[in-house]
This record gives sequence, C-alpha cells and structure tokens, in this order.
Amino acid sequence: MKPAAFDYIRAEALGAVLETLSKDGGDARIIAGGQSLMPMLNMRLAKPKVLIDIMRLQELDRIEVKSGTVTIGAGVRQAKLLAWPDLSKTLPLISLALPWTGHVQTRSRGTVCGSIAHADPSAELPLMLIALGGEVHLRSSKKRRRLPAKEFFAGMMATGKASDEMIEAVSFPAGTARCAFREVARRHGDFAIVCCAAVATKDGVRLSVGGVADVPTARDWPRLEGSALEDALNAFAYELEARDDVHATARYRRDLVRSIGRDLVLEVLK
Repeated sequence: MKPAAFDYIRAEALGAVLETLSKDGGDARIIAGGQSLMPMLNMRLAKPKVLIDIMRLQELDRIEVKSGTVTIGAGVRQAKLLAWPDLSKTLPLISLALPWTGHVQTRSRGTVCGSIAHADPSAELPLMLIALGGEVHLRSSKKRRRLPAKEFFAGMMATGKASDEMIEAVSFPAGTARCAFREVARRHGDFAIVCCAAVATKDGVRLSVGGVADVPTARDWPRLEGSALEDALNAFAYELEARDDVHATARYRRDLVRSIGRDLVLEVLK
C-alpha cells in the first residue's frame, strides 16, 4: 500500500516545527529516521495531513553529558549513539541492548527518540528508558516539560505526549552499575518476543521486561535468593498479562520472563 496524501515540510528551524505543531496539532506528525513511521504511513495506520522532517536541525543532533546525565537529542541516529566512544562506560546497559535494535541498515536511519516516540512495547530503547529511569524532554511553542519514563508510556504505541508537543530529547542517568540484557526473537534484529534488562541498585535489583505487556514494565526488588526470587519472578510474569499471538504463546512468554529474569538477576547480584 501507499500512504494517504499529506503535505511535507522539511524544517529549517525548530521554531517553525513548534509553530506548525501548535497550528495543526493532531493532524501533524514529526519524522526523523522514518523507520517506524513510514511503515505505518504505507499501511495507513497513520494518516497525518502534515509531515514535518526535522533531520536538518543540527541543534537536535547532540549527545551531551552533564551533571551525571546523558541527554540525547531527537536527531541522533541509533548508529551514532552505538558508535559513541563513551557509550560502554557511560550507558553500559544501552551498549548491550542497542546492537539488538533492528539491523545495521535501520540503525543508520532510525533515531533514538523516534523509537521511544513510537512506543512499541517490544522495542529495546523504550525498555532502556524504563530500566534506567530516564526522562523524555517535551517541547511545544508554549513550554518545555519532562516526563519520567513510567509516565510517558501510556499503552501500546500510546504516550503522554500532547498533540502540540515534540520530543526534543531523552535523558538517561549515567552510571557504571552492574547490568545485563538478554532478548529472545525469531531472528536477531526482529521484534523481541521477550527482552529483559537487569540493573543493580543500592537496595537490590531492578528487572525490566519488554515484549509482554502493553508497555515495558519494571520491578524493584531487594536482594532475593532461592524460592523468594522464584516466587517474585512467577508473580511478575503473571502480572504482565501475556497474550497469545502469531509469534508465541502467553505461557512461553511467562516461561521466558522467569528463566531469563532469574539468570539476569543472579548475574548482576553475584
């Protein structure tokens, strides 16, 4: 299929983007890499009247480290973040997960913020935002605001972003805490059947799961061992309310949450 007709604007200034969003609101969509949006346009799952291309805005193509926080602009491609020399020491969990995000070709076009804006519960970058307790920087013509990850994701491919707002950047706390990531997919680079991330915290561990519930979901636990860990994992697996689909059964997804979750928790706490 081909997309429905729309007007195309290649933005030359951020102010013009915000003005268009203020005027056209729900009829406008931002496009950066297009790896998530273009298939939706072609299948007519999205029918904007105006498409605003932001990839010429150099001010959005930035990775900054300040006061223990890494801020990634809306124009930063996934490949650029993966090639960033400081990634493994500053955001070690993302350095583990990002190679699983699509393929070389899609990472060379797709942006970090674009994947988060798409809010696919099977995608790795939304899971990273939840796992690390990141924030989404939203901006409209009237104001700027930040939403914590757990408030940003409102449901499957639904977010707390207002129609006149754009994602200007996302930020993650920098750190070197022990972490681990694992994913099961039909093929490397495909959407995850289940992906899990574990991060050691000062009180224990945070386990985050994607690909099961409508949003990536995290649980913080104290140090658990033996049957206590098994019980917590089993309860978490059922709380996610997995469903059968063409890729896997709900039972298989619950089994993966329990088995992968156990391995990751033990790995970061050893």
